[in-house]
Amino acid sequence: MAFIQAVLDGLMIGGVYAVISIGLTLVFGVMGIVNFAQAEFLTLGMFVAYFAWKFLGLDPLIGSFLSFVVIFGLGVVVQMTLIQRVLNAPPVAQIFVTVGLLIVIENLTLIVFGSDFHSVTTSYQTSTLRIGPLFIGIPYLAAFLMALLSAAALWLFTNKTWYGRAMRATAQDPMAANLMGINADRMRQIAFGLGVGMTAFGGAVILPYFTVHPTVGHQFVVLMFTVVVLGGLGSVAGAVVGGFAVGVIQSVSTLFFPIQLQNLVLFIVFLTVLAVRPTGLIGAAR
Repeated sequence: MAFIQAVLDGLMIGGVYAVISIGLTLVFGVMGIVNFAQAEFLTLGMFVAYFAWKFLGLDPLIGSFLSFVVIFGLGVVVQMTLIQRVLNAPPVAQIFVTVGLLIVIENLTLIVFGSDFHSVTTSYQTSTLRIGPLFIGIPYLAAFLMALLSAAALWLFTNKTWYGRAMRATAQDPMAANLMGINADRMRQIAFGLGVGMTAFGGAVILPYFTVHPTVGHQFVVLMFTVVVLGGLGSVAGAVVGGFAVGVIQSVSTLFFPIQLQNLVLFIVFLTVLAVRPTGLIGAAR
């Protein structure tokens, strides 16, 4: 029964891992750029939800939508002013720009918000749902359901709307997309905004059981890259599968090893999978 409980706990957190990682793989899939500042947008999303709770009285689950909108807009501006300029530059220039963006955002948040840890208080914060001998924390369940909702909304957008199809066309062949009347630059702006907005949304929904501070992104950045590479860099479906896999591996490993070795087990599995399938679980070779 302990194993089933561990798997259930892993699935709950894995759903959130998937959502915060979808944004990273979406940006890479459309623009071919690995955004090393992705986790900093998660931090900003958490701060937006925190201040929406503090000053507007919005529950973080509701504030997550505000986080998405605010960070989406910020992402569009960043893409237009910074990322667009290095799209055709050597990869090393792209890395420097996104790493520099990481440093700027982190230090700005330290200057503006200070180094204190902040948390919210909700009515369901310590509530649990019992299913027979199994227990699910309500905050974890709520975050998981919100993550599934956002992932489903993204799938509908990319597969059922004109903008979504245009964005996928831009990812496949920007020149052909331009010839078909699609504004490839606009699609890249939307893709980057969606990418960082989804990550901010995922950060906001975990606020009921997580504290926010300017360096909170450090706790997620390695996991995000692990998820997208394990699932297949550039594959949204791969990010979902990778997120659930990482969550379950982390949770189950604590049954057999000290929690300090949680990530060690994860990376052993990670390296083993890549040794067998270098393109990831779902990614395809180019």
